[in-house]
Amino acid sequence: MNKPKIARPEESQPAHAVWFDRKKYVTVNFKVQKPKNVRVDIQREKLVLCCKNDEDDVIYNELYFYDLIDFNDSRERVYDRTVNFLLRKVKPDVAWPRLQKDPAAKPGWITVDFDNWRDWENEEDDGKEEYDNYMDMIQELGSRNTGVAPDMGDLFDSD
Repeated sequence: MNKPKIARPEESQPAHAVWFDRKKYVTVNFKVQKPKNVRVDIQREKLVLCCKNDEDDVIYNELYFYDLIDFNDSRERVYDRTVNFLLRKVKPDVAWPRLQKDPAAKPGWITVDFDNWRDWENEEDDGKEEYDNYMDMIQELGSRNTGVAPDMGDLFDSD
């Protein structure tokens, strides 16, 4: 199934995008007020978004990814204020240090979504270390000779 290519309109502007990385997916959210006539082209190496906002401004974004994505398992969803993309990575468990392929390209319309960002690369290791520290603390507390256990008989009222 070949989709028609989306040509860049002459009078257009980019939508602001925020993104964050996960183990299997990359999420990109384009901020567009009341998007309409939304056209999307998701490919292995790039994404194209073209639409109009509530003021009939033409929005156009073309984004070449840092790495390849599985376009068959990637989705977009249109909301009142955003067009959201969930893009499945071809190489899961590989962190993307940036969204775009070109390290020199730093467009002003792309920012990191720090509210949703997680440093997941060491997530399992950090959890194991925390668990090991907890177990060491429990063993240390259990091995201490703290004396005679207190009498707790006075905790219950016989009234």
